[in-house]
Amino acid sequence: MSVQAHNCAVALGSNLGDRRAFLQQAVRALSCISGTTLARQGPIVESEPMVESAGSGGGAYLNTVVMLQTSLDARAVLAECQRIERDAGRDRSIEHQRWMPRTLDLDIVLFDEQVIDEPGLSVPHPGLRERSFVLEPLAAVWPEARVPPDGATVMELWNSLRLRLAGVHP
Repeated sequence: MSVQAHNCAVALGSNLGDRRAFLQQAVRALSCISGTTLARQGPIVESEPMVESAGSGGGAYLNTVVMLQTSLDARAVLAECQRIERDAGRDRSIEHQRWMPRTLDLDIVLFDEQVIDEPGLSVPHPGLRERSFVLEPLAAVWPEARVPPDGATVMELWNSLRLRLAGVHP
């Protein structure tokens, strides 16, 4: 019996310490997950902290996206991502940590074309369509991915967001 391989896009971000080293460490760790292969890595882009976290002591983020092929389900990939974050010093037990600076933040942004809405796991990632720091590297690694619920491709979403950010309203 063959095991189904899933396509999974994980967004990575860091705005504390040696940001590039934390991203590299996370990419290596993701590629070592059992039953998982690192298919592609997007470019590293820099972004300012989101409004909610501005003024909380962190600097600009370095961000990238990796595309994984995995035999694991989304919940198991999430558990591995959270383990990698913990290994990098992230403490998710602190309630206000959501918008605080961090050594490493890993988010599953797409898992095949599935819609997952469970406690602690929402796929596609709820902020995907509005985050250039996710869409830009995601478009480089998986431009043809269809994003539920409307099935727009990642590249279509990225092009639309770029136009909106440039002040062009299609």
